[in-house]
Amino acid sequence: MAVVLARALDSKKGQDIKVLKTGDLTTLADYFVLCTATSSTQVKAMSDACEEAVEAHGERVHHIEGHRGGTWLLMDFSSVVVHVFTDEARKFYDLERLWSDAQEVDLAQVLEGN
Repeated sequence: MAVVLARALDSKKGQDIKVLKTGDLTTLADYFVLCTATSSTQVKAMSDACEEAVEAHGERVHHIEGHRGGTWLLMDFSSVVVHVFTDEARKFYDLERLWSDAQEVDLAQVLEGN
């Protein structure tokens, strides 16, 4: 499901998409998907694309936070949590540093932008 969500973000021109395997480090989720958006409009488009992608696989989003502000978005799909940020918000929250012990999934063969 993490790869499905990464592809959905890529389809909306998401930047610097990363998938971190967090299942061995936390019970929050098996994977975190991180992505940068260039505008609040793009954040919304990515949210919609993620919802459509998981619904096509018979899943649903369980919880969404941060949607109204437009600078960051968290979508909880149980085993996968998607984080979409504007560039400034991504630097501020710095989840890559916070979860630096997580293994990064190679997306080179998965995404159009790679």
